Amino acid sequence: SLCQGQIIKTTLPSDTVYMIIDYVEIKVSLLIKLSSKDNFKISVAESCTGGLLSSSIIEKSGASTIFNSGFVTYSNTAKVKLLNIDKKLIATYGAVSKETSVAMAKGLYKKTKSNIIVSITGVAGPNGGTMSNPVGTVYFTFGIKETNKNIIYITNKMNFNLKNRLKIQKKSVSYALSQFIEIIKSYKFD
Repeated sequence: SLCQGQIIKTTLPSDTVYMIIDYVEIKVSLLIKLSSKDNFKISVAESCTGGLLSSSIIEKSGASTIFNSGFVTYSNTAKVKLLNIDKKLIATYGAVSKETSVAMAKGLYKKTKSNIIVSITGVAGPNGGTMSNPVGTVYFTFGIKETNKNIIYITNKMNFNLKNRLKIQKKSVSYALSQFIEIIKSYKFD
């Protein structure tokens, strides 16, 4: 049987291809299974992933037990209008920043009241990177609202060191799902 991260060697005519297996479907299935033990709902605000995280979750039967809502806030205008982010914050720090990621998460929580949230903003490339945020840089802010506690926000900055747009997006989705699983294992929601 295959495991996440397992390397498979496939020989094709005149080429050898190595694939790293990363089971997004298995992660989503595990989230759905974990929902039977804990009462949680997930909402997401996506920029550079463009709805891929939402789609990855809701394509699985049973997703309605865990998924509340997804906002695709790709443009700065969408971030301002849908998540009530201050334009000045984006102008000061940029769309790809910890500050914008946190503001997206706080705006998402105010709109949805979901007990697990994530905002994702980054540089999917292949163009657009800077010295401080090269292509592959993605900020994730997770909001965790345990029963009878205030919501907490945790921001992680990842650099996936990939140059392919779709690979960066898929890696971001996989990372977010893995973090959701860790959050559910570490916090109480019922």
